[in-house]
Amino acid sequence: MMVAYGSPLNRIPVDAMRLLAAFLVLPLLIAADAPLRSGLQPKQRPGPYSALVSVGKERGQQHCFICEAEDRPVVIVFARSLNEPLGKLGHRLDALLAKHKDVELRSWMTILAEDQTAMDAKIVEWSKKHSTGNVPIAVFEDKVGPPTYRLSADADTTVLMSVKRSVAANFSFRAGELNDAAIDEIAKAIAKVAAK
Repeated sequence: MMVAYGSPLNRIPVDAMRLLAAFLVLPLLIAADAPLRSGLQPKQRPGPYSALVSVGKERGQQHCFICEAEDRPVVIVFARSLNEPLGKLGHRLDALLAKHKDVELRSWMTILAEDQTAMDAKIVEWSKKHSTGNVPIAVFEDKVGPPTYRLSADADTTVLMSVKRSVAANFSFRAGELNDAAIDEIAKAIAKVAAK
C-alpha cells in the first residue's frame, strides 16, 4: 500500500492495521459459514399472499394457495431461480402429494421474479421438463418475496412446511446448495408433517 509522506496512515503501526483488517474481515468469514436462516421459523403462522399462477388449474389468475389450505399440511417452496435441483424437488413433491393424498397434503412453488409475463413460458417449459405434475407454480412479482415471510436475500430456495397454520419445518439453501441429499431430508420432514 502506498501512503504519502505525512499521511495520517503513516502514523498507524503495521500491527494495528493488521488487527483492524482482521476485525473487518473476520465477521464476513464467520457469516459465510453460518447456516442460512430464511423465512418463517417453527411455530410462526404463514400469512396470506397471492401470486400469478403459471402452472396449475388457476393459470393466469392471482391466487392465494395458503388461504385455501386451512389446517391441512402444506409445503411452500420459494425460489429465485429455475434449476435442475429445484426441478427434482418439484417432481418429488408431485409424488409426495399422491402418497399423502389421504391427509390432503398441499404444495406449491412460488417463483420470486420481477415480471411474471417474462417468466411464464420459461416456467411452463421447465415444469414440463421436470414433470412437476400437480404442483402449482406461481410468480410473486417481487424478488424480495411476501414481506411477512422474511425471506433472506441470500436464499435461492426456501422450503416451509406448515400444519394447522403453524410452521413445522424450514429448509433454506443458497444458490448451489439444494441437492439430492437435501431433497431426501425435505421428503423425510414432509412425511413427519403429514403424520401430524
